Amino acid sequence: MNTIRKAVIPVAGLGTRFLPATKAQPKEMLPLVDTPVIQYVVEEAIRAGVESIVLVTGRGKAAIENHFDVAYELEDTLQRRGKQEDLDLVRGITHLAQFAYVRQGEPLGLGHAVLCARHAVGDEPFALLLGDDVFDERDSALSALIAAHEATGKSVVGVQEVPEEHVSRYGIVNAPGPGEAVWNVTAIVEKPRPDAAPSRWAVVGRYVLEPRVFEHLAALEPGVGGEYQLTDALAILAREGRLVAAPIPAKRFDTGNKLDYLKANVEFALKREDLREDFSAYLKELSKDL
Repeated sequence: MNTIRKAVIPVAGLGTRFLPATKAQPKEMLPLVDTPVIQYVVEEAIRAGVESIVLVTGRGKAAIENHFDVAYELEDTLQRRGKQEDLDLVRGITHLAQFAYVRQGEPLGLGHAVLCARHAVGDEPFALLLGDDVFDERDSALSALIAAHEATGKSVVGVQEVPEEHVSRYGIVNAPGPGEAVWNVTAIVEKPRPDAAPSRWAVVGRYVLEPRVFEHLAALEPGVGGEYQLTDALAILAREGRLVAAPIPAKRFDTGNKLDYLKANVEFALKREDLREDFSAYLKELSKDL
């Protein structure tokens, strides 16, 4: 039986990097082809065996709740028009998992967002998935972390190596020792300068955490900008010898970055049987004019 039954997905961010598109809609609802980014994240959790999804929302995020809720009028219209395939698609979204929503009243950082989910999670280990990082849907990135948690009994951060010039964008952990597939985290630094980074192994938005992380989050003092940083709580787990790093063997798309978001749309479209041939031909024709 899967030891991880619940997943927390914070979705309260303002999405300012994608203005004006996110002025009136959540950034998590931006589509990759025809499916919102948040749905890909939820489906990854489901593939890994998660049963319950806790979404930490904020002001202006009602569209996310509506997306995973029953749409009576739409379903009735599709049924009356005999569009069974579309009807099944819409109904399937509603039944992906059990959904719960908690509100982050103030934008006080990722650590605070996770802490808001404490009562919904309860006293059990849980997965944490950040929506900006989307992994190839043919893989379940989270499964590698769950396996590491089951093997070690510790909290796990999912990591991938990044170019040296990109380390200042991420939380960075120490490198593995020779032959280590999963290793103890002895250092974790948030967005270090390249010359101060302990390695090029970056935390890429996937975690499996013990419930003790809530105690550390609740005891934190606010940092820069009055925010509570998840990395500070993870550093405490590391000092306690309760944190390991596990590489994620799946291709990652940083959809919080405009260029990577565009790349993700292209690659996801090329994987679609209904689009691949025509879209590929279009790209080849387009490249001739560049």
